[in-house]
Amino acid sequence: MCGIVGYVGRRPAAPILLDGLSKLEYRGYDSAGLAVWADGGINVQKTKGRLSNLYNATDGGKTPYGFMGIGHTRWATHGEPSDINSHPHTSQDGNFAVVHNGIIENYLPLRRKLEAKGFSFRSETDTEVISHLFEYYYSGNLIEATVKVMHRLEGSYALGVLCEDFPDRFVAVRKSSPLICADGEDESFIASDVTAILPYTRSVYYLNDGEIALVGTDGISFYNTDCEEIKKEHTFIEWDISAAEKGGYEHFMMKEIEEQPKAVADTVSPRIKDGKITLDGFNLTARELEKVGKIHIAACGSAYHAGIVGKYVIEQLCRISVEVDVASEFRYRNPIINEGDLVIVISQSGETADTLAALREAKARGAKTLAIVNVVGSTIALEADSILYTHAGPEIAVATTKAYSTQLALLYLLAADMAEKLGRISGERYSELVDEIEKLPEKIGEILKNKEYVQYLASKFYSSESIFFIGRNTDYAVSLEGSLKLKEISYIHSEAYAAGELKHGTISLIENGTPTVAVMTGKRLFAKTASNAEEVKSRGGIIVAVICESERSEASFCDHIIRIPDTDEVLAPSLAVIPLQLFSYYTASLKGLDIDKPRNLAKSVTVE
Repeated sequence: MCGIVGYVGRRPAAPILLDGLSKLEYRGYDSAGLAVWADGGINVQKTKGRLSNLYNATDGGKTPYGFMGIGHTRWATHGEPSDINSHPHTSQDGNFAVVHNGIIENYLPLRRKLEAKGFSFRSETDTEVISHLFEYYYSGNLIEATVKVMHRLEGSYALGVLCEDFPDRFVAVRKSSPLICADGEDESFIASDVTAILPYTRSVYYLNDGEIALVGTDGISFYNTDCEEIKKEHTFIEWDISAAEKGGYEHFMMKEIEEQPKAVADTVSPRIKDGKITLDGFNLTARELEKVGKIHIAACGSAYHAGIVGKYVIEQLCRISVEVDVASEFRYRNPIINEGDLVIVISQSGETADTLAALREAKARGAKTLAIVNVVGSTIALEADSILYTHAGPEIAVATTKAYSTQLALLYLLAADMAEKLGRISGERYSELVDEIEKLPEKIGEILKNKEYVQYLASKFYSSESIFFIGRNTDYAVSLEGSLKLKEISYIHSEAYAAGELKHGTISLIENGTPTVAVMTGKRLFAKTASNAEEVKSRGGIIVAVICESERSEASFCDHIIRIPDTDEVLAPSLAVIPLQLFSYYTASLKGLDIDKPRNLAKSVTVE
């Protein structure tokens, strides 16, 4: 969960590295560093803390002065955040500098072997073994040394490696961690994410696992682990560069909340033609769908919560049994997967380590696999049998908003499409669903136009010690996401419960003044959830209800009501989540917290 950037060309490297790292700081911000080939050798500068510390230490990128370098922003895994544990790490002879994203699982035996051969270690990191291995195996051929190092490493890694013997080129390699290469006129780049290089070039190469790139001013050469040169096709990135900038907003999170109407429209509109859903990346026929005995969904964090919504919607519309797993638990429970089952994995980055492991487990057991991801060319996208891309665009804030909303939109399209193919819903019901899905962007926009009331509620509760969320069915899934958003960025203790479950123990935590958000968008279960909310109210709790506009059932017991536009009940999560995102944002803002970079978190979790 670290950010890597590298540059070689005709311009000073350090300012470009710092600029690229500023676009990647969402991937980690415990420390930052860079290594630049200058004055006949490798010059390293690294600091604990935010990137601003490195900026100051390098005089805004004026030093070290050279035309090739690598940079890194860290989320700590091995060793506490410190200057010494920061990347880049150098070899004992100083001939190599390495930046690394991932985890080396066998670093301890490698470290012991190297120590026995006279190598000394300065840091607590797993990465330092890589720099020493390069020194150990290097005999003049950089590609051969890289292959030998790769054969010794177990785990995940994306690497950028400088060697003092090569002032105009460096090596990059990946295994199960994201890394792209890009070239321009007389200059080349590497990065963990395309956002880091968009200001300079849009011609990108996606590295596959086990591929090596020799990155130079005269272009990029690619090799396999037999040291044979291979050819790769480049991809042109069409993202608007402004999508990766704040655009006048104080925080990326608010910008991305406001971008949700467009993001959902971009995800939905190309897939509905003449009232029919067309999913180009998923083409199972009705006959093939009939053979699907069970659907499994595996994901992490907010994507997992989207998967829970998916379970309710798919089961209701398609009448197919759906299991949802936290991806980190999926393969370790020895899941029962029959040949022909469909496994759906959901990941914004397409690189989430646990979700990737779940995908590989599913494929090994003979299941059909479908990935829902945002990043084109990501590992999960490349390995899944079928792929549906969300079109959320770059998402920079650590707390996801628009990526989650586009995942929901795709799950709705998928459920409605399968239900229609299987004949489980009528033509009239299908048309109603398609029509309401197309209206979601407009209705999300309506909620965003009236966000002042949510800001007012945040001002009343931002000093709370605990806030609970309750709901039933899809409202429960939305409650899970609302609770996660709040704790992620405001650090307020929060829990979400199926409304009927709160009284089985946890209601003992309700005290006078304890806020509870009751999500009550479903007509069928409105009265049930209302009764549970009244149980909280009778014990001194304060009730904030999220209710559809036309719902006029008795809700006088609620202290505050947030109304959302009416929609089909199965689609309500797309609307109900918006005020919960806003509530979390305004709560954190009132507490003066770093909303885009919450403590201990990083955006793309590429380690188990």
